[in-house]
Amino acid sequence: MNVEELKFDEKGLIPAIVQDATTKEVLTLAYMNKESLEKSLQTGETWFYSRSRQELWHKGATSGNTQQIVEIKYDCDQDALVVFTNPAGPACHNGTTSCFIESIYQNKEAVKKVSADYQILANLEKVIEERDRNRPEGTYTTYLFEKGVDKILKKVGEEAAEVIIAAKNRDSEELKWEASDLLYHLFVLLREQKLPFSEILNVLEARHEEKQGK
Repeated sequence: MNVEELKFDEKGLIPAIVQDATTKEVLTLAYMNKESLEKSLQTGETWFYSRSRQELWHKGATSGNTQQIVEIKYDCDQDALVVFTNPAGPACHNGTTSCFIESIYQNKEAVKKVSADYQILANLEKVIEERDRNRPEGTYTTYLFEKGVDKILKKVGEEAAEVIIAAKNRDSEELKWEASDLLYHLFVLLREQKLPFSEILNVLEARHEEKQGK
């Protein structure tokens, strides 16, 4: 797809829905023109067009809350974009993660069922990222990052072995604890390798779509 093939409106703009690539949460709705889209593609970070100021703006240029682009998709009519990002901070100028924080309708049970399980993993990734960035004294995660990749790999190996032993012993109680430890250390390893969990999900999604197509 060439930028020229997209359908910009009469003002030369196209709506861009920005989502967190990991949590899939909608962060904001902004607009791009051809120049801001091209800058986004060139830099790997989001650039938009301000309709009020009538100028380009680089998200995070002032606040530091940049948005690293993971993927940009266009819809079937080629007149709207979805931009999947790894945000470095809040998306909203009010300081909230998303601009969409108020609800006019919510089925609480349905929301809980859909989001609760994955949200735990998303929260785990964010906590580990924060520990790596700030290295607070006395935390186990800080200890692992300071010891380096060899220590982290050793722990992943140890926890994987513990999972195998628990499963071999048919000990479901032990297995759930050891599996939790393995997931935690795997997330630490992914952070050390600068590999977002969203990329793992993208691979799983691609495999699923490939199998569905067969």
